[in-house]
Order: sequence, then C-alpha cells, then structure tokens
Amino acid sequence: MNQIHNINPLEVGNFHRIDINLYPLFIAIFEQKSISKAAQLLCISQSAVSHALQRLRLQLKDELFVRSGQKMLPTPFAEQIYQPIQTALSTIQNIAIPQYDFDPSMLQSLKIAIHDEIEPIIFPQLVHHFSQLNLDIQFLSSKLDRKNMLADLSAQQIDFVIDRVQPYQENLQFENLIEDHFVACTLQTEMDLSLYLSSPHIGVSSRRTGLLLEDIYLNRQQLSRQIFMRCQHYSTALQVLAQYPKAILTIPHSILKHLHYAQDLKIHQLPIELPKIKMGMYWHEHVRQNPRHQFLRNEILKIF
Repeated sequence: MNQIHNINPLEVGNFHRIDINLYPLFIAIFEQKSISKAAQLLCISQSAVSHALQRLRLQLKDELFVRSGQKMLPTPFAEQIYQPIQTALSTIQNIAIPQYDFDPSMLQSLKIAIHDEIEPIIFPQLVHHFSQLNLDIQFLSSKLDRKNMLADLSAQQIDFVIDRVQPYQENLQFENLIEDHFVACTLQTEMDLSLYLSSPHIGVSSRRTGLLLEDIYLNRQQLSRQIFMRCQHYSTALQVLAQYPKAILTIPHSILKHLHYAQDLKIHQLPIELPKIKMGMYWHEHVRQNPRHQFLRNEILKIF
C-alpha cells in the first residue's frame, strides 16, 4: 500500500507527469461507490471510467477501490487521501469558476428526499413559502433512501434530505429546522411510568427489524417496553388503537397534529423524559458555496 509523503515545496516541473483529470474521477467513485454511477455523474462511459481508474492506480501505486458485492469500496489509502484531494479540487474550482450573483428567477426546481411521515409537516410549508416568491418552480418530493442519499446528494439528483439527526458521513452538512417531542396516545385515561412500561405498545417503523428511536432512549435508562405490534405508518397505528383499549402508541407530537384520530383517544405527556427529536436538512458539502444552493438554504431557514 502506498502512503502520503511529507509535504514538499511545489515543483511545477513535475506537473507534466500528473493527470489532474483523474482526481475528480477518484472523488466520484469514492462518493458514488459505483463505476456506473460515477460515469453517469461525469457524463462519460463506464469503460472510460474503468480505464482512467487503472491509470490512477498505476500513478498512485495502490488498488484504491475493491469490489464488494455491488459496491466499489475504498482501500485504507483511498480513505486517507480523499479529503486532501477534495480540498485541493475545491480550491481549484473556486479560483477557476468565479462566484456569481444568483438570479432567483432562474430557479427551476426544488428537489428533496424525505420520510413520508415527515412530509406533511415540512413539504407544504416549503411549497407555500416559495410560491409566495412568485417563482416558477417545480416541487419534487421523493421517498428518503438513507443507503443511497450520499450518492444522490453528490450527484445533485436531490437538493436536500430532510431527516432527523443521524450519524451520517462527514461530507454532509446539516442545519436543524424543527424540534419535536414524543407523546403517548391511548384510550386509557391515566398515565404513569409503571402503566406505560407494562402496557402493550404499537411500534411504527418502515424497517423490518431493529430498535425504534424511543426504545433506544428507554434502553439508555435501563428501561424497556413490550411491543405487541409493529406497522409502517402512524395512521395505521392510530386506527388499531381503537381496537385495543390498553394499547399505547408513542408518536412525535408534530406528526400527530397532522393525522386524524378517534375523539375518545387520550393524549398524554410521556411519564419519562426522553430527548427532543431534532429534524433538519442535509446537503453535500461540495455545494455549500454554490449560489443556487445558498439561496435555497437561506430561504428554507426563513420558514422554520
């Protein structure tokens, strides 16, 4: 495996041996984890990407990427050089492509990926705000795909991901938009910690398995609850509650406000303190200086 040498004084005479065009390709493969997606992003053929990658491997004396299933995963050396290469390319880009004043009238679309339970909270407000600016914009909301969101943001297939705070990769930027809290929904008229923990619970998640956020918080306090049913949507869970008088649904308050539920349903504050739910927007760091993207971010922050 190769290694990064100590920083040497710049020797311009060496640059005829370096193909600078190979390094944006390196960044594309690193972020997309795919030859075909990198080719699509760079508007070249897959074979051209493969040949260029081979040349870069020879130049840097490292495999750089190895195939694992459907993905191209970086070697330890590639992980080591990613940030220095990205920083260098960003510097060159900022010098070669001067910043310009963005004309909002040129804005054509706003594309976000968002969880479908959060969409009613966020998306209508975005549409309303930008409609007030008298801009002819196409609004596009798609289902959040956490596995591919980095690649989608990097390729600018979406402008933003709207999600709760997650341990995402370092090359994503985040700005908090709203804070929410859990409440307990049930037909039971009283609520205390003993009753909350002993009652049957309905869990809501689009994932097939895995702990729910509220269970993670409970486990940190050495507490647990019994989930007798797990479904994909809070609206489904609210309907089921009417059939199980002792069941409890723990739900973010802002989501509950946008749903229909039975009039005799009781809304209780949780009998235990759980952390606030923070939701915000993620974007790729390579567009942080992009005038169009800066305009979108600034306008969205005016809403929340």
